[in-house]
Amino acid sequence: QVQFVESGGGLVQPGGSLRLSCTASGFPFSRYDMNWYRQAPGKERELVAGITRASSTNYADSVKGRFTISRANAKNTVYLQMNNLKLEDTAKYYCNCPQFGSWGQGTQVTVSS
Repeated sequence: QVQFVESGGGLVQPGGSLRLSCTASGFPFSRYDMNWYRQAPGKERELVAGITRASSTNYADSVKGRFTISRANAKNTVYLQMNNLKLEDTAKYYCNCPQFGSWGQGTQVTVSS
């Protein structure tokens, strides 16, 4: 059974940082690409960052230069380092593998002064 467990969210002031983690299970993690998504209230879920199994990365324009995605295959974990957070980064963040339809419960990130 494919599962994703996200953690690391919280309340942070504008300009602050957070590091999200997502631990996956139920599939050979190192062989698959992984993505981070986010969904704000009343908005569509959007792709924030992706990392291939070879650790190539890509980012949404809105987070380039501020967010960094990485992975630790030995821990079946993908990370999202978020720096210089803005009010518009407020959302619930989810990780996902494109090959599977499963989603975790997400982790809430709230940026507020």
